[in-house]
Amino acid sequence: MDTEYMFGRSFLVRPVTDSLYTWQDKKQNGYQKNMRKIEKTDVYLPKGSNWFDFWTGAKLAGGQTIQREVPIDIMPVYVRAGSIIPWGPAVQYATEKSWDDLEIRVYPGANATFILYEDENDNYNYEKGVYSTITFRWDDSNRTLHISDREGGYPGMLEKRKFKVVLVNQRSGEGDKPLKGGKMVNYTGTAIEVKL
Repeated sequence: MDTEYMFGRSFLVRPVTDSLYTWQDKKQNGYQKNMRKIEKTDVYLPKGSNWFDFWTGAKLAGGQTIQREVPIDIMPVYVRAGSIIPWGPAVQYATEKSWDDLEIRVYPGANATFILYEDENDNYNYEKGVYSTITFRWDDSNRTLHISDREGGYPGMLEKRKFKVVLVNQRSGEGDKPLKGGKMVNYTGTAIEVKL
């Protein structure tokens, strides 16, 4: 496809490169625009899995081309079913804000695994094994998220943190805002299970 791409294994992105809201009018000697009418664009959802609209949480079957409305402030983004996505605060650099209350978004429909990797942010000590990982495993048939024991560590690491675990659906809210619902989990580095 020359109109869309995968960003990692989970995100399907369909940039809007056509000029949908402005056009050149030679009679008017310049450009015209109409921001009132919302245009649409074609998006192909690859077969083999279901897809969630990042902005609405709507679940769609793969193997089809859909027409997606594209207001001026929305770029079509879809998330593969069977994905775990951590969502943190908006930052310009890694240490700008604390990451102690991550939102863990689970897109159901298939089993999934995600490894949360963290290190000191400002040196090469990770090459010597100075980092930590937390593995998240989604068991779709049991609707359970398994959060593993933390492995490794580094100076200044968050020993305790909160995860807000959200099962994404159409009632969850807008994609780039904190999602509604979910369960708060106090994580201290030892394994825990979250039933959703």
